[in-house]
Amino acid sequence: MKAIILAAGLGTRLRPITLTTPKCLVPVNGVPLLELWLRQCERAGVDAVLVNTHHLAERVEEFVAARRGLPVTLAYEPELLGSAGTLAANWSFVEADESFLVIYADNLTTFPVSKLTAFHATHDRLASMALFRSPNPSACGIVEMDASGLVTGFEEKPASPRGNLANAGLYVFRRGVRAFLPAEAPADVGRALMPALVGHAKGLPIDGYFIDIGTLENYYSAQADYAAACGAREEL
Repeated sequence: MKAIILAAGLGTRLRPITLTTPKCLVPVNGVPLLELWLRQCERAGVDAVLVNTHHLAERVEEFVAARRGLPVTLAYEPELLGSAGTLAANWSFVEADESFLVIYADNLTTFPVSKLTAFHATHDRLASMALFRSPNPSACGIVEMDASGLVTGFEEKPASPRGNLANAGLYVFRRGVRAFLPAEAPADVGRALMPALVGHAKGLPIDGYFIDIGTLENYYSAQADYAAACGAREEL
């Protein structure tokens, strides 16, 4: 299985940190977010990873060049394609595999990717998506599910959320998802793809720590909270 890690975001809400460091290389307890995700992919048995880049792309190139282990391909975007646009533009990277991972690099979790891939193997729907309980559902993609875990509704950043079960930006897609990808870019997974996959996806709630490292407040709180969450998981 291959993985696409979406890492081209500008990180405007993390300024001034992201003026000199791309968001995917922002460190958590001294370890870049991208490194944490690459380690997750290695533990899950991923064969190769593609990382899209844009802002401060040369810094990501330097990081990847210095790293050993899992093969990493970089896909530079002079103009941002959006998350769904990136999948469409790099389809040749994953088209030979039955399924592939997609990861938003700016999220942080103790949830093992391998649990999502194992869950994906238990059903035949086009997609599996990790979910979390959001304290601010109006800022997220909100999911409705039936008792079997089938996604029966999806709305990106709803003004009146029908729940707080939110998209964690961690997916496994079967290659049949190609037919649902938008033809034009920029296009976003949350707005252009996931609403089209209602009835074709299953959700798996995350057990463990999860946070979107999108704001300075979240970033600073994560430094202590993530370490504590990792320690608690190791004690289980």
